[in-house]
Amino acid sequence: MTTDDVIAAVVENVAGHDVVPLIAVLKDKKNVSEFILAEELKEEINTVRNKLYRLYDSSLVEFIRKKDKKKGWYIYYWTFVPSRIPKILENLKKKTLEKLKERLKSEQSADFFECINKCMRLTFEKAIDFEFKCPECGSLMNQEDNSKKIKHMFEEVELLEKEAASEPKIIEENIEIDEIENPRAIVKKEVKINNVKISKTKKNLKKKKS
Repeated sequence: MTTDDVIAAVVENVAGHDVVPLIAVLKDKKNVSEFILAEELKEEINTVRNKLYRLYDSSLVEFIRKKDKKKGWYIYYWTFVPSRIPKILENLKKKTLEKLKERLKSEQSADFFECINKCMRLTFEKAIDFEFKCPECGSLMNQEDNSKKIKHMFEEVELLEKEAASEPKIIEENIEIDEIENPRAIVKKEVKINNVKISKTKKNLKKKKS
């Protein structure tokens, strides 16, 4: 996967598919007015704000606000923060694994009954309430053999656990320090997730030598 693919996948997961085009406009820019974003996307300002708030809830954007001296209202300027993508991606994988484990536990600990017409699938406790008749079509419900499903889910859990154990969560590399007038230095890093590099920047607290 390319860097753009990783970013798009994470954004779609945490904020929705409709937000991906917004990131395409916002990426590699800094402090972009929400009105400019709305103009470029050809969308209503409230629609764009809703998308920005969704990104903000996932810590993928930051903003500053400035007061318009003529009109007297505040204008918000937004910046995409790609350095947070790796951690979010890591958390998404953990949640996926946890949910899969819960489903596997459920499949292993219960007996399921399925309508012969495939209308519904119920646990033993619920099926007995309906006298083993489908509440949708009234047909007989038979006990399901879910051994293949359990086997497939178990293999999937094993694979995800192996990937989590074998792959470094975040590999930091290519560290460069650019001295600037401010007594704080900017440390530029790259992080790699699934062999995809994503730029990362943070402040170095060491003072510049005089």
